[in-house]
This record gives sequence, structure tokens and C-alpha cells, in this order.
Amino acid sequence: MYKLTGVTRTYRKGGKTVDALAGVDVVIGDREWLAIQGPTGHGKTTLLQLLGGLDRPTSGTILFDGKNLGEMTEAEITRVRATSIGFIFQTFNLIPTLPAAVNVELALAPLRLDAAERRAQVARALDAVGLTDRAGHLPAELSGGQQQRVGIARALVKDPAVLLADEPTGNLDETTRDEIIDLLAQLVRDRGLTLVMVTHDSTVAARAERIGQMRDGRLLFDGAPVTGGDRQP
Repeated sequence: MYKLTGVTRTYRKGGKTVDALAGVDVVIGDREWLAIQGPTGHGKTTLLQLLGGLDRPTSGTILFDGKNLGEMTEAEITRVRATSIGFIFQTFNLIPTLPAAVNVELALAPLRLDAAERRAQVARALDAVGLTDRAGHLPAELSGGQQQRVGIARALVKDPAVLLADEPTGNLDETTRDEIIDLLAQLVRDRGLTLVMVTHDSTVAARAERIGQMRDGRLLFDGAPVTGGDRQP
């Protein structure tokens, strides 16, 4: 699925160079659930953005199904995001003036499907997260857990191969958190998805197959950087 080799990302901030990523080497396999933890400001979200094609590395390579994301044109990488990668956010990122079904349908806009196919895919996605009866509700009419389920449906509606989740339970109470993680675990299992999740919550991280730690821009497993040789893409 993913193979990262020597990936760095630097920024200029206040006249200084900031090393957000300082050489990440890792292989993330098909159908793997990887949790990434670490202190704020050590590169977790930057890594997730690079995996999602929302940013490009300063150096190194990111292979997604054997294709180098860093060398793709904007049109090519937009197509990958539109068809293969679903994003789940801590703050849900729903448009408050649009009902749940329309929020989900917006993820299909780049695919130029006809209206009937869009409606069918939205219905399937909402059914998968248990919200068929909330399709016409605005975000303000939904609980936090229901809003996150809409966010998950939006990620699922394109039938992606990968879900990238940035603190998906960070705004939820413990009971709702557990419900959402149970749902994600079921979806990963039933749909054969790869899930990369950034989380500060060790209870959530413990559900994953592997847990990595971001420290000073490096991804560590059991205290040592990953060489990428332990899993196959």
C-alpha cells in the first residue's frame, strides 16, 4: 500500500527552518491498521497530510500502490484522493447548512457520477454507519457521535482503499469514542481497508495492529526507526 523512504518535510517559519519530518522510513501494508501517537508538534499530522497527497515531501519518496505521490501532477494526485483515500477529521468538518446526505455526497463531486448513482452511493454509506434515518438532518440536529458517523460516511462513499483519520475521537466522550472505534474496526475488517490513525488516546491506539511513535519528526516502533523491511506493501 504505502512505502516511505527517507521522507522529510521542512517549512520556513519566522525566518527559521522547521523540520516537521526528519527522515521517515516505513511500509504500511494492505488492510493494516496503524496508529500513530506522539507529542504535539512532532510531525503526526504532517505525515498524515503527506500520506493523503495534501502535501508533498521536501525529499524522499512516498509510494502508494507503487506510484510516487511526490512526482504526480496535481490532476493525478487529485484523482488519487478522490477515488482511493478517505479522510476523517477530529472536528467533523461538516457544512452546517447542508443535511447529512448532502455533506456525504460532496465527496463524490470530483467523480462526475450521475445523480442516481450519487444517491445510491450516499444511501449505502449512510446505511454502513447506521444513519439512514438521519439523512435529512442538519449537523446541528445531530449528536457529536452522529456527526462523526456522517464524517465516516463521507470518507466511505467513494469506496476508498485507505482511511486517514486525524484524532477521530478527540471531541467525543468515552462511550461515544468506543462506539466510533468499534465502527471503524468493523469497517476495516469487512471492507478490507487500510487505516492510518493519529491519536493521543492510548485506549484507541491499543485497538490497532501496530502503534508508531512520532518523535522529533521520526516514526519509531519500540524505540527504533522502522526500516520498512518488516512488511510488504
